[in-house]
Amino acid sequence: MDLQLIVKAFKIEGTVIDICPLGNGHINSTYKVSTVETASPDYVLQLINHNIFKNVPALSENTIRLTNHLRSKLQKNYSLTELDRRVLTVIYTKNEKSYYKDTEGNYWRIFLFIKDSKTIEILENGEQAKTMGYAFGQFQSLLIDLPSPPLHDILPDFHNTSKRIEAFKKTIAENSFGRLNEVQSEVDFLLSFETQMKSIVKKGEAGIIPLRIIHQDTKLSNILFDKNDQVLCIIDLDTVSFAYLCYDFGDAVRAGMNTGKEDDENLANISLNMKIFKAFANGYYQTSKEFITKAEVETLAFGAKLICYEQALRFLDDYLNGDQYYKTDKEKHNLIRARAQIEFFKDLLKNFDEMDTYVKNLYKEVI
Repeated sequence: MDLQLIVKAFKIEGTVIDICPLGNGHINSTYKVSTVETASPDYVLQLINHNIFKNVPALSENTIRLTNHLRSKLQKNYSLTELDRRVLTVIYTKNEKSYYKDTEGNYWRIFLFIKDSKTIEILENGEQAKTMGYAFGQFQSLLIDLPSPPLHDILPDFHNTSKRIEAFKKTIAENSFGRLNEVQSEVDFLLSFETQMKSIVKKGEAGIIPLRIIHQDTKLSNILFDKNDQVLCIIDLDTVSFAYLCYDFGDAVRAGMNTGKEDDENLANISLNMKIFKAFANGYYQTSKEFITKAEVETLAFGAKLICYEQALRFLDDYLNGDQYYKTDKEKHNLIRARAQIEFFKDLLKNFDEMDTYVKNLYKEVI
């Protein structure tokens, strides 16, 4: 595919001199577009995985609504130049669309590249963790008053654990790639928590906890930082939708507070960094305390167990299905990921009482 030709479909400034891969996302393919003129900005080009994000027009509409709303909420605090660093800026095509469909049926989009920004893959200290918690709590707070209509539901039941479990059972029954025997012990372990892990969905259905607009992929690399490790903006808005606060809280713990890697083959490396967890929870408390309910507070620490469990389920499900969803870099990559997640889940079980007590003590005035 001719990336230069694709970029020319968009209203960009300057002459493109380089297009190179950027980041390491599991789903979309991302490139940095560099221009030659000093006064011209650089850009981020993305190939949207429309096998996963099937309704690209709706996805793009959500992105426009979210970025416009965030911009409107933040504009009183920043100059126009600085605002472009605080919110993603969508670049339109020459046909005034927020995405481009090429002759092969692929969908593309471009954002303004935020200069002098960086991502952090691994939390290095408590201050970074506190900042991360603050940022995602603030993101949720800013979107509470997003005007109607509701966002398009791009990934229905994305974190609906009950449906994830039922889909997992179907995968097990079909065993299409003959891999079940190899992972039977992992399957049995995960299914032993079925009832417990369906509890959040049941609380939501009963009206005990409210639906909120949340990010649904709160990994550290979805935050852009400046050179001083201060948050600039939150990126990767494709998964933003209505769900429960504990999903974002839990996913941040899962993705950022593991002493090992998501695909660590040495399970001895894997454990919860409690110091980092407490710093994150404290940061999240600072920006969520004004809107969170008592019932939601009681689900936050549980969310860490829940999302770690769900991700183990998803990796294992994909392995049993022949590795069709997640990008893989080596043989049995999804199985390695699943086993690493299960190990982290076990450590969360051991540390849950301390986690839960710490979080609830933060929100004493709410509870």
